[in-house]
Amino acid sequence: MEKGLCKPQAEDPWRVLEFYSGIGGMRYSLKRGGVNAKIVEAFDINNIANDVYQHNFGHRPYQGNIQSLTAADLDRHRAHAWLLSPPCQPYTRQGLQKHSGDARAFSFLKILELIQHTLHPPLMLFVENVVGFETSDTHVKMIEILSKTGFVTQEFILSPIQFGVPYSRPRYFCLAKRKPLSFENQLFNNQLLSTPSPLFGHEDDSLIDEHDQSEKIWDKLLQSCEPVETFLEFKNTINPLETESSYLDTLSVSTDASGELENDERDRSDSNSWGQFSVPLSLIERWGSAMGILAYSL
Repeated sequence: MEKGLCKPQAEDPWRVLEFYSGIGGMRYSLKRGGVNAKIVEAFDINNIANDVYQHNFGHRPYQGNIQSLTAADLDRHRAHAWLLSPPCQPYTRQGLQKHSGDARAFSFLKILELIQHTLHPPLMLFVENVVGFETSDTHVKMIEILSKTGFVTQEFILSPIQFGVPYSRPRYFCLAKRKPLSFENQLFNNQLLSTPSPLFGHEDDSLIDEHDQSEKIWDKLLQSCEPVETFLEFKNTINPLETESSYLDTLSVSTDASGELENDERDRSDSNSWGQFSVPLSLIERWGSAMGILAYSL
């Protein structure tokens, strides 16, 4: 009998492992996206990140070096999908760029190698990293391992702004499915793309490509974005007008109310000036090559 897992029934949740879980960004994405999935285990070596994860989700990730995991450890969870967001430092523009030679890349390659030794390998993988990973030898090794273990991939360089989120941060993503599973749009198998079109079943390039730097494209991207408040969550909603009113009422009973109000208005005017958003020249000189500069009119 061929080793592996069966695709869950429609009403059953996908069993998911979350590697390098951090504070739970992947898990939150599953929740916000309405995916019928259950995180059966998360893994991270950082105890502070695990504290935050536990606070957010009521579950404390396995704390330890992911490199110490065995095939038997992974089989025990019988997970249908693996989410992996391995350390990005080996591939960043300002890093040493040692790629697979960086010790922080070892655990990721170890996890991939374990796939061929598991009795219940995952049906799908999702890998996220910085731009630069796609040109690394770690990426070459990842694709070799996935191909050898029966996976087909579609790869992307995408940014939230392409999905209507007012935030520009291009990242590398790899979607992998183990045969006989397949992608809806197989025309883009084993390709690296910079448009989300295939994710929506489109074969053309009708969806906006952030890497097109023309002013017209940027206008479309910005106009397509929802307000940032759509993506914020507040535990305690505070009406800023009520807060300001209360603040001014407090000032009015002061023995020198007029003087304090005048000082308050002056301080508020200064704090609202554009100067508070200026990036120090020393910071630009040191880190400017790693900054992505975006300019648009208000």
